Amino acid sequence: MTMTREQIRELAEFQDEKSCAVSFYFQPSTPRNKAHKEDTILVKDLVREALRTVESRSVESKDKKDSARADMDRILRLSGELRSNGTHGKAVFACAAQNLWREYDLPASLPSTQLFVGRHFHLKPIAYLLGASPLLGVVLVDRHRARIFDLRLGELTERKDLFHPLSRKGRSDGYAGYDAGHAQRRVEDETRQHFKHVAESLKDLLEKGVFEKWILACPDSHRALFESQLHSYVSQALIGRFHADLAHATRDEIRTHAQAIKERWKSDRRRELVGQALGQARSNGRGVTGLRRVLRSLELGEVQTLLIGENLQAHAVECSGCGHIDAHIVGSCPVCAKATQEVVDVGEAILPLVIRRDIETFYVKDDPEFDKVGNIAALLRFRSENVQPISPVAADRLEKAGAAYPGRLRRFASR
Repeated sequence: MTMTREQIRELAEFQDEKSCAVSFYFQPSTPRNKAHKEDTILVKDLVREALRTVESRSVESKDKKDSARADMDRILRLSGELRSNGTHGKAVFACAAQNLWREYDLPASLPSTQLFVGRHFHLKPIAYLLGASPLLGVVLVDRHRARIFDLRLGELTERKDLFHPLSRKGRSDGYAGYDAGHAQRRVEDETRQHFKHVAESLKDLLEKGVFEKWILACPDSHRALFESQLHSYVSQALIGRFHADLAHATRDEIRTHAQAIKERWKSDRRRELVGQALGQARSNGRGVTGLRRVLRSLELGEVQTLLIGENLQAHAVECSGCGHIDAHIVGSCPVCAKATQEVVDVGEAILPLVIRRDIETFYVKDDPEFDKVGNIAALLRFRSENVQPISPVAADRLEKAGAAYPGRLRRFASR
């Protein structure tokens, strides 16, 4: 089962003080013998260590420990079924007290096999894989057929197969080749209509949010005619192209080409956004750098894109009540006055808020300029200090207009 954004958002919203959230990530290893026991032994060691940690916490209730123990036992049983074939990773999110168990297949590109127990689910590996990946379509086209695929977490799934049979040319070319020319024009017109139909289908998928970006695969000879049929909105969402013969291209070839284009696009976009964020921050524009400023902008709802260094290391505390995260190491929350606890991984701690608000997230690696600003930055939708408050007179007029024309005001507000 492949994860969707809605499922990730559901996991990010989970929080229960009376039970444990267990997160398990399985990264298959290359077996050294036919018994395939290395991974099973590793999982047993991780479970043993996690249980020892939970049992040692005197503040944890018996019900909470029992819930964690039940999930660990189930993970141990699952580990016996996993095989080191190197094709898929696995993610499991569990809470026995809430009768919650979710299993997802992942690409075999996780950092390692890991097990976490806490108040929230550990979502950093998922965010690293999905945070900056758009909903991506891959479209294969030739003169009479089109195949439309989803590309999710390295898996290629066919969504549509469109076929438009071309008219057959007659037996004779006719007097002076007139019938041949007429037939050729008819074939070209039918090809153009086919491309137009494919373009409309793609526009519909983008408008419905099925895809956010897409990749084109077709013979080079068809590219100009097909792209001339695209709506400007669809053209803007195109991130790359590659040559492909629809009749002979295999799924592995399609996936390999598309994955390479996606990774190049992500790398270019990451580089562009880092430059924008640092430049905007220096000019006091729509950019901020450093943990304190980024945390403040997250809580104010200003952040559009979050940039996190892979080696981000920073001290922070999280409120056990309202969830406020503070870069100042304080014993009580400045928002609700409840006790705080130290955050081991601040990049992980902010993820639930980031995922719930659907904030685009990029992880930045090996960038000296980014290191200098604290390995965390953000591009903003707006700066709250630059937003002009509405005057009492304008507020009164707006309230009266709403009473007099409620429908019209709602339509205006929804634009």
